[in-house]
Amino acid sequence: MKNTVVILWIFLVSVFLMAGGDMVPKISAIAEISDETCKAGEVYLEQDAKLMWQDQAYTNSEDGAVKRNHSRGKAGTWNHAINYCRRLNYAGYSDWRLPTSDELLHVHKKVGQVFKYFRGNDFWSSTPTTDTRYNVVFTADAYQYKRNKNESHYIRCVRCVK
Repeated sequence: MKNTVVILWIFLVSVFLMAGGDMVPKISAIAEISDETCKAGEVYLEQDAKLMWQDQAYTNSEDGAVKRNHSRGKAGTWNHAINYCRRLNYAGYSDWRLPTSDELLHVHKKVGQVFKYFRGNDFWSSTPTTDTRYNVVFTADAYQYKRNKNESHYIRCVRCVK
């Protein structure tokens, strides 16, 4: 029985290989690139608070970093969050920072969802509570909670609008 299966498998593979034909697809000389893939630089302008918020898609690796308590991109520990915002060059600006808990509370208490790229989870703030804890804002209920700075949470940077 085993020999029959092996012989049948070899026969089918050889038939597919010999049938061949033109296996390389024809590609046009000019590839069309959709504008949908280039949505970098999206922001939310909070006029009443004079703040510009980073509104950028979260990747699978960033979602995984939060779940596994790692740091990657727009997710990570508090120190990673501070450094991420300080180094961010986004939407033509390089003066981004980690928001305070009051700023996060203010933007998430608005009626409806103001961000295109939303996560109903904890977001880091720059507001300390104790030696090793900082406030996060849980965006689904717009309340703040104390978290250890070595935990991994989402990051959304902000800058002042002149």
